[in-house]
Amino acid sequence: MTRSLYIRPIALSESPQSEEGEAVRLGGAMVWASRFALIVRDNGKVQSRERHAAADMPDAMAALPADLGAQAERQWANFARTHAPLHLELKGGGARTIRLEQPQVMGILNMTPDSFSDGGDFLDDPQVAADHASAMLEAGAAMIDVGGESTRPGAGAVWEGDELKRVVPMVERLASMGAAISVDTRRPAVMEATLQAGAHVINDVSALRYDPRSLELAAASGAPVVLMHAPGKADDLHSNGNYADVVLDVFDWLAARRDEVIAAGVEPDRIVLDPGIGFGKSVAENLALMNGLPLFHALGQPLLVGVSRKRMIGALSCEAQPHERLGGSITLAVKAMDAGAHILRVHDVPETVQAARVWRGLRDAALTDFSQLAG
Repeated sequence: MTRSLYIRPIALSESPQSEEGEAVRLGGAMVWASRFALIVRDNGKVQSRERHAAADMPDAMAALPADLGAQAERQWANFARTHAPLHLELKGGGARTIRLEQPQVMGILNMTPDSFSDGGDFLDDPQVAADHASAMLEAGAAMIDVGGESTRPGAGAVWEGDELKRVVPMVERLASMGAAISVDTRRPAVMEATLQAGAHVINDVSALRYDPRSLELAAASGAPVVLMHAPGKADDLHSNGNYADVVLDVFDWLAARRDEVIAAGVEPDRIVLDPGIGFGKSVAENLALMNGLPLFHALGQPLLVGVSRKRMIGALSCEAQPHERLGGSITLAVKAMDAGAHILRVHDVPETVQAARVWRGLRDAALTDFSQLAG
């Protein structure tokens, strides 16, 4: 393993003027960073960690050895990258544009009998499912994420034919409503069928590793792709979760997988990255990832975060059951927004949209408050 460098934001601001202009905007989001940790690892072990103000970073990077300096320059440029909106062509004509300079909410629609939170709620009654999706859209969801297979720990694999029967009719129904649609699947046949039915985004928890045909299909489709970190392969994505440093290890994994997917023909501006909260990670590791989210802007891709109702919330709140985890879900959603996450994948759309709108109001107020510069 060669030496690796990481630029981790360690002081965030709600506006650049609060730091008198000496702050860097992260990933085009409404989040700025004024101080950074410059971390070097060799063979998985941290060798050094220096702290620098934003204004001092160019000199700090210039002093690095050539191999580390090149990594630093790429990451520093990635922090300042503003991501283009997602332009999604609607099946009936027209288009939907999802802008990424503010947090967008993706509503979850599980067409499954065994998902950890709402398994069975929508599978047996398409009208109930459609009404729920419609309510999420009316509440402000930018996109609906349709899934036909549970990926919770211990869930059994689903036959491809069953998954198709679960998701294709719902995608067709949502497409007729003019919704922006992502499909949560690992199978290329499901990806292909749902894209033909009117879906727009491939959301693959295996990062296109489950079936070798997925990469070719994703590249040919031109659809945006969400690549999520999971340590396991095949049918057990939660296995092999052994980390020297979970934040840096997940960063390296996502960087490598992104590069492989680009090499296979997927356009870089069609890739969204997800650190995979809850997949093969302990409560402590999930918390570390949430605290480390600003680092992932150094990868130069939009970030999706899915923490809604997850087990870590129950573990921190007297084993609250999934339907009792709204407070924790909102707390983590706000944490993700504070870190500059572009898309939040959630069950509780109205509450999360309200939190996002208030968060946006606070940021707008901070951007127009020039009192820090008075005198």
